[in-house]
Amino acid sequence: MSPDLIPWLVLALIVGGMLALDLLVVNRDPRPVAFRHAAMWSAVWISLALGFGAFVFASQGAEAGGEYLAGYLIELSLSVDNVFVFALIFGAFAVPAAYQHRLLFWGILGAIVFRAVFIAAGTAVLEAAHWVIYLLGVLLVVTGIRLARSSGHAVDPERNPVLRAFRRVVPMTAGYRGAAFVVVEAGRRLATPMLAALVAVETTDIMFALDSIPAVFAITTDPFVVFSSNLFAILGLRSLYFLLAGLLDRFIYLKAGLAALLVFAGAKILVSSIYHVPIVVSLAVIVVILGVAIAASLIATRPRAAARQVEQPRVPDGRRAASLAIRVGSGVALALAVVALLAVIAE
Repeated sequence: MSPDLIPWLVLALIVGGMLALDLLVVNRDPRPVAFRHAAMWSAVWISLALGFGAFVFASQGAEAGGEYLAGYLIELSLSVDNVFVFALIFGAFAVPAAYQHRLLFWGILGAIVFRAVFIAAGTAVLEAAHWVIYLLGVLLVVTGIRLARSSGHAVDPERNPVLRAFRRVVPMTAGYRGAAFVVVEAGRRLATPMLAALVAVETTDIMFALDSIPAVFAITTDPFVVFSSNLFAILGLRSLYFLLAGLLDRFIYLKAGLAALLVFAGAKILVSSIYHVPIVVSLAVIVVILGVAIAASLIATRPRAAARQVEQPRVPDGRRAASLAIRVGSGVALALAVVALLAVIAE
């Protein structure tokens, strides 16, 4: 076996095994996702992502390890913006809580396929015409500015052209039929609103990928690093949705932080012919932008959270335990990130 295939094989074994465990064992029966369950699986996916980053560091060197970590942080932060959109889509389609995990599972599997195609195409284009990367830089800067000036995360499924075409062509049931995407009734094969919601999730993710993949290409053009960092970020997105869905209104400055990340990534590309921004600097800028956006959001919305606590003073023990687990897991993740950053600096 070629040594170049070993990292891809390790990636396939880890991801394939975890997805099989998720679909066939842990979430085999549709049910609402509890806060504790979401917290545990978020910690699992973050740990796997950081562990795989350590593997990249050990097998491919400090530079590749730093690029992986930077790409993962960018993709994960941009994926948090998807959480807002998922919440709006689920509300628009009135998706029952018991079926939301199943919908996200298949939606993210489709996203993996589309992103693999985009990354392969992007790598081929950049190898054939490297100057195209400067167009991506301009696109990222423009997108970041537009995001900073936008008013919110409004998503109207009725304005989605793919979904409108789907509804015109595919006959659909009037309501949900359990967790099924397609059913047979009166001898006719019909789609359910679950399939329509899946189309909305997939097409929305494609639009997000047009921003997030060029942002990672600003860090590295290595297809393995780009794909693996994207993969672990979006695989953790399902648990992240159920973990953060009730806290979305507290991240009031996240949009500004994401806009700054996109502008930074675009500027990094545009100045690359003059100055190569070291991966250490890229990591530091990413961490500072995200840290400031999150900290400022939590500080600014603290009175709102305190008011909620007064209204609901009694917190279930399970939620307290889950909250403690999240804090511990976040501390471990931060420590590992610092270790990786120091290793890159030492290199």
